[in-house]
Amino acid sequence: MTACIVGWAHTPFGKLEDPDIESLFGRVARAAIEDAGIEADEVDAAFVGVFNGGFSDQDFFASLLLQTVPELRFKPTTRYENACATGSAAIHGAIDFLAARRGRFALVVGAEKMTATPNPRIGEILLSASYRKTEGEIPAGFAGVFGRIAEAYFQRHGDQSDALAAIAAKNHRNGVANPYAQMRKDLGFDFCRAESERNPFVARPLKRTDCSLVSDGAAALILTDEETARGMVARGGRAVRFRAAAQATDSMPIAGRDITRFEGARAAWSRALAEARLSLADLSFVETHDCFTIAELIEYEAMGLTPEGQGARAALEGWTAKDGRLPVNPSGGLKSKGHPIGATGVSMHAMTAMQLTGTAGEMQLPRADVAGVFNMGGAAVANYCSILERVG
Repeated sequence: MTACIVGWAHTPFGKLEDPDIESLFGRVARAAIEDAGIEADEVDAAFVGVFNGGFSDQDFFASLLLQTVPELRFKPTTRYENACATGSAAIHGAIDFLAARRGRFALVVGAEKMTATPNPRIGEILLSASYRKTEGEIPAGFAGVFGRIAEAYFQRHGDQSDALAAIAAKNHRNGVANPYAQMRKDLGFDFCRAESERNPFVARPLKRTDCSLVSDGAAALILTDEETARGMVARGGRAVRFRAAAQATDSMPIAGRDITRFEGARAAWSRALAEARLSLADLSFVETHDCFTIAELIEYEAMGLTPEGQGARAALEGWTAKDGRLPVNPSGGLKSKGHPIGATGVSMHAMTAMQLTGTAGEMQLPRADVAGVFNMGGAAVANYCSILERVG
């Protein structure tokens, strides 16, 4: 059984007036159902992605969804958490539900309310996605963890500050066209490259422009089986098929592995491409997890775009620009769009579905037939890769 996305909804990301997760659910859950052209009581199960970790005093979010969609009463609803890959974990739960033929329509909702939390507390919450026994005292929290990764990469392959600035500039440039993005401003390479009062070092060698944004936001999907999806397309609907969906989990402590290689990401990409019977060259574009610019750089190598240690070439030679050989993050990525933890993986799939169905507006690429999505939790610990293609 192959799963398909047949409906989606997305809030803007940023500092939103919504007071809580319940409000964010309310903005996307029913909207995704309506976008799919089905009735709420046709949804057979719901899969909810919220990281929380202390952002909200309210927990038990799977049950909270019924406040928004009361038609889900007595139907199975489950909350998922897998660090920054929480949204993709919820999607995989829905895929498995459909594969088991336990129902025909599944609702996936991802959300996070982060900006109401004081900045020092945000750092503490995010650091819980690293191995506190050995990484809990790293300065600058999770940015410090990726600063260590960048330092190790620089020591092995040379200073890559130009490449990191090129990645940041590309994603901010792409984000200008994304109506959901938190920062719709083309900052330019020079601003991203230079240390300044407005762009200070956060965790050397990473500057502010190398770090994704603290965000509120939500996204939702409706999934169904391929036979149902094709029938919906025949009646004027839209559908995107999961040609592959792979997950690979690595050990959490960064000291116990070669952190410059993102081996879990390599495994997820390898499995997904093998399942899809495709090569990277067959993809029209990729949405990848640029929580920090060094992550996107190493992910170029993990997906097989460049050999190990040569990811900078893809950034500096324009391979990953919108008009390059493999556009990466045409949405602007986490860097421009924002990174509300539980919503991120769901958002990446929604953005990809928009591209593949030709409904991405100003973000639309001229060619969008088959795409890859890579969503990562922790420092390449939870790794999810999807290969998606348009149905019909």
